[in-house]
Amino acid sequence: MHSQQAAAPSPAPAAATQAAERRTGRPHGLPGDGGSARTVYAYATDPEASLPEGRFVEEVRTAIRRATDTGAATGKDDGSLDGLLRQAADWAAGERPRHLALVTPGQGEERPDGHDEVLVRRAVLGCAPLALLSGAWLQWLSAPGNADDPLVLRILALYASDVGAGHPAASRGSAYLELLRRLRLAENAAPAARLTGDQRIPDSAFRLPALLLAMSRRPDDFRGEILGADLCLRAVGLLPALEPVRAVLPTGADWAALDPASRRAPDGPLPVEQCRAAVDALVEREGERGADAVRSGFRWMLAGLRGWSEGLHAELVAAGDPAFDMAELMRLRSREGAVYHHQFLLEGKPLARWLAECRTDPGPLLEVLARSKLVKPGRSGASSLVRGLVGERGPMFRVFSPEDLTVIRRWIDSLPPTPADTTTSEPRPASGTSGPPGTPGAHGASGEPAEPSPTGVRDALAGVAGALRAGARSPGRTPSGLREAYHLLMNRTDTPALRTWAMEYVDGWLARSGHGMDRTAMPLPERWSHEGLRPWLQGQHDRHGAEFEENAAIPLPSKEAVVDDTVQTAPLTLIDGSWLQGFTDYEQASSAIGHSLFETYWDELGNGEPHLNHPLIYRDVLKEMGVELPPTASAAFAQWPGFREESLELPVYWLCVGRFPQTYLPEVLGLNLAMELSGVGGTYRRARLALKAYGFSTRFVDIHNTIDNVATGHSAWAADAVDTLLASLPDAPGPGARADVWGRVRVGYRSLNPPRSVGARLAARRTRFTGRRK
Repeated sequence: MHSQQAAAPSPAPAAATQAAERRTGRPHGLPGDGGSARTVYAYATDPEASLPEGRFVEEVRTAIRRATDTGAATGKDDGSLDGLLRQAADWAAGERPRHLALVTPGQGEERPDGHDEVLVRRAVLGCAPLALLSGAWLQWLSAPGNADDPLVLRILALYASDVGAGHPAASRGSAYLELLRRLRLAENAAPAARLTGDQRIPDSAFRLPALLLAMSRRPDDFRGEILGADLCLRAVGLLPALEPVRAVLPTGADWAALDPASRRAPDGPLPVEQCRAAVDALVEREGERGADAVRSGFRWMLAGLRGWSEGLHAELVAAGDPAFDMAELMRLRSREGAVYHHQFLLEGKPLARWLAECRTDPGPLLEVLARSKLVKPGRSGASSLVRGLVGERGPMFRVFSPEDLTVIRRWIDSLPPTPADTTTSEPRPASGTSGPPGTPGAHGASGEPAEPSPTGVRDALAGVAGALRAGARSPGRTPSGLREAYHLLMNRTDTPALRTWAMEYVDGWLARSGHGMDRTAMPLPERWSHEGLRPWLQGQHDRHGAEFEENAAIPLPSKEAVVDDTVQTAPLTLIDGSWLQGFTDYEQASSAIGHSLFETYWDELGNGEPHLNHPLIYRDVLKEMGVELPPTASAAFAQWPGFREESLELPVYWLCVGRFPQTYLPEVLGLNLAMELSGVGGTYRRARLALKAYGFSTRFVDIHNTIDNVATGHSAWAADAVDTLLASLPDAPGPGARADVWGRVRVGYRSLNPPRSVGARLAARRTRFTGRRK
């Protein structure tokens, strides 16, 4: 995290590079050799990801079309959505028993020890990339410019149930993470981007979720396809490969949460019905074009699920043979092991060569190991490969994990015993030998074969990953001023030029907000204490109440002044909650800090109900005043001559800072605290008197004075979010520690109403023009 203090040191080169990449929208931190699906998945999970238009969108459409054309589609497709829903349900109904049979032995069938455990672990890992982010593709379908759209509110209601709105670690993905933890498979599962480094998960498991998450970052281009794919997943329900897991662990997971077709609350609607209603609304609005997009997304997902499930089933069948697990283990460990053992011979060939060849074909190495004296077929307890060699004094100590050793033992025990006098080839070290397989300390490899490429399988996402790496074809248009910026920031997507402008605007606004802060009294204390902000919050609420009483005798503003204030506040109020838009991101929305911020955003938009939607309620008040404004997302709204230029300054800051929930986390938390507390107990009550005096509805201020309350409302949640962050930080000097981050929270708090002096505005201009973070 970068400090906002004036004396902050310049960022390190790596940090500076990453900051520059974020500003321009250039992808950063993409895995270099993990496969295209992993590349796309890793980048698309970033809550501040910027995915380019143009070639990227074209490549995604090509990947969808190709998968649909070549997918293993079965069943009659009559072109109707109802027909597709039946196809999906019928396929799932037939696929589940097939997977369930893997852990249901036939009559007289004997299976190796640990068979079910192996299948459970492989099935859970194979489903992880999709199930760990169940519903995440809906995360950006709401935006500041459509926050009053009934269709968007339907989608947001469905998404809120997926993330378990208002509760930490309550998303469907969180339930899956708990399953991974129960099975001790979660070391690479949080955040979800780390899954791409787990080599136990095949590349094929990332293809569907990677493309779906990538589409979620371009919601205006793929809204229909996203909803179609989501509807397919709801119709399928629990992934078929998880059916045997449920059979083996019936109480080992929250199975209702893991099933996207199951309602999250007993009296809640069925998710498939919610999604279908959203689809119907989209088709009604967009006609055949929308229907085609929905069907395309549905067909792509169904074909993808069929192909993926078929491959996973084949893998699980093979995994029933302990030799399959052993071969996979040797393949995964071969690259590291091939660096050593050039002088350690197995049947006359250096072990390094065996290991190098193992990267593409582990079979020969398994055969020679089975014939060696390192292994006693059928008796792992007597085999030196898993006894003395891996003991505390052995040359292979800690080379294999406990999980690895279980795989090796199962393989050895599955080998048919050989007669005692069978001739075996002893592993013979040549002169200068180092040690047995896996032993560190041998001479370095020379002439190692090149990294093998996937054999004969076309990389379905190569074009998408290539377009992602290439970035935008052009930087795009830089906003000419506040009005154009306001309009361009209505959508989630951006261009490099807009992103750069937005970050520079935020940096300038924060520099202005921090100007002279040490010389000016402000409500937030200088230091954060372990008692948290709740006592301070109560004190501020008391002060607001006292000020209201003291000002009771002051005459109310004129009717004209009330109307003018309501109109000039419209650009701000009609994007209510936009400073929190980044916390709709899936992993943010259910995190310890972000869950209450998402719930605040969810409340501002009316919890999916148009009659509770704050922007719609505000428009009703404007209509009572005789003011009809253009749609918020339209260029005409931003250019409306009735708005003064200064009325757009704060709204544009909200729109900019809300796009960067990680980069400006402390500042957003401070701004959120200031915003939620600003009117409670005083300002809202006085506004109510003025509105009521002139015959206007007071509903908007009435709602805010209750839901923003300091005991159980938005103000309390805002304080708790700050406390959660600060309590997790070290009490030490330097950037990123508690004092530094608290300073940034204070700047964010002040950013709701920054100083207007000439010096403060000059500080903002200097920061924007030099690009330096203050």
